[in-house]
Amino acid sequence: MRKAKPKKRIILPDPKFNDMVVTKFVNNLMLCGKKDLAFKIFYDAMEIVAEKSKEEDSLEVWKKALANVTPAVEVRSRRIGGATFQIPTEIPASRKQSIGMKNMISFARKRNEKSMARKLASEVLAGFKEEGGAYKRKEDIHRMAEANKAFSHFRF
Repeated sequence: MRKAKPKKRIILPDPKFNDMVVTKFVNNLMLCGKKDLAFKIFYDAMEIVAEKSKEEDSLEVWKKALANVTPAVEVRSRRIGGATFQIPTEIPASRKQSIGMKNMISFARKRNEKSMARKLASEVLAGFKEEGGAYKRKEDIHRMAEANKAFSHFRF
């Protein structure tokens, strides 16, 4: 976009936990505009998480899992001369959170379990324990950035 930056939309906190991050997560989880269904899936997943991890609050487990699967750096392609280099760059905070959420949701969808709530609960617990698909993806991103550290002087 050349001229004006787009306005940030106001995101209201969710009804149960009163947290804006939960609403952002549910917005990413939502398909075809069915927000009520997305909220139901998320809250059911939180109940399953509460049952399986007896020692902590389910929302805190989810927040810790989200922090565990959120990458800090990524590689971006940049063409210099005739060659294309993968340049490691730090990710802005809002994009970090978005990438973490999207990774967690996409790997939850790929799991083999009965309902989406169970899939999401399993991925949250896996992220909390620093394992699972989303955590592995974060590790891969960090490993790729580490391997291309030599090109970091090309940063723009």
